[in-house]
Amino acid sequence: MLPLRPLIFSLGLLGGAAAQAQVVVVVNPKAGLDSLSTEQVAAFFLGKSSSLPGGLSQALDLPEANAARDQFYAKGAGKSASQVKATWARLAFSGKATPPKELANAAEVKKFVGAHADAVGYIEKAAVDGSVKVVLTIE
Repeated sequence: MLPLRPLIFSLGLLGGAAAQAQVVVVVNPKAGLDSLSTEQVAAFFLGKSSSLPGGLSQALDLPEANAARDQFYAKGAGKSASQVKATWARLAFSGKATPPKELANAAEVKKFVGAHADAVGYIEKAAVDGSVKVVLTIE
């Protein structure tokens, strides 16, 4: 029975990775666009551009401890949480940009995006409903 332990441990690790939720970028259904590229979204959320096509100019973040936030920045921008924090500290200190507005959870992001045609945020795919439109899936 001892040789099964490494196999069970490995399967447990794989299962954890597979269970990670899919993150999507959402906009108001009236925003007038159907898709954004990963590069556009990364540049916008990291302060390298001040707007996106369709008049999108308000970026919304989830809290730092949120797993969807970590996944969004890691897979969508290739940055760790500490790299994102350092980037925004530098930009805010220099006055070049303002960090995305941080909301408490996915429900708040959906509510804000649904009420503001210029807002863009990210949430877990499972939280999507008719109040928002998916324009990018982070994979």
